[in-house]
Amino acid sequence: MPDDPNGFARDLFDGLPARYDRLAEILSFGQNGQWREEMVGHVIPADGVILDVASGTAGVALQLAARNVREHGRARVVGVDLTEQRLAIIPPGLSTRASSASVDALTFTYLLRYVRDPQATLAELARVLKPGGMMASLEFYVPDGPLWHPAWWAYTRMVLPAGGLLLGGREWFRVGRFLGPNISAHYRRYPVAWTVQAWEKAGLVDVRTRVMSLGGGLVMWGTRAGG
Repeated sequence: MPDDPNGFARDLFDGLPARYDRLAEILSFGQNGQWREEMVGHVIPADGVILDVASGTAGVALQLAARNVREHGRARVVGVDLTEQRLAIIPPGLSTRASSASVDALTFTYLLRYVRDPQATLAELARVLKPGGMMASLEFYVPDGPLWHPAWWAYTRMVLPAGGLLLGGREWFRVGRFLGPNISAHYRRYPVAWTVQAWEKAGLVDVRTRVMSLGGGLVMWGTRAGG
């Protein structure tokens, strides 16, 4: 882990092009949007505030807002992100300022690999939830088995950097080269069982997980205790 995880993440993602979401879909073989939709489906309240942490280009926040409209809800979506350049891509009308008050639901995406203390981060995220509020997350995962793990390893170490360079330039090459080793290292240190316990220590109950796309993605969700 770098000495300054926040600075490292900001530097890593600041230079990505505005077509970030389109390239993410291409390089994930169209799975990224499905993973987001799965996560979003676990956190839609009828009203109140939904906080999307590490919002990036607002892909999740926009899906939250769209699903809320489809389900005739009255919730307000708030997105916050460390990288201002990525938030600048968010369309007008979508708030990018987090309220200091409690929220009714919370999502975060690809976050815990970039923080020094995942347990403390989860505790802080859970703190802003109202009792009974839902929290859900999306993260890359590592497939297992004699076929899918070697295929994933080869893709993340070779194909992903090359494809990033071809489609997105030097910035995407840098991110592509970083992701595979970073994902592997994270799960060696913080396996899923540890992460579930960390959610529970932070005050979440009924914590569940769903592995998606043969192990490429991991969605987690739970409820703030006391509801």
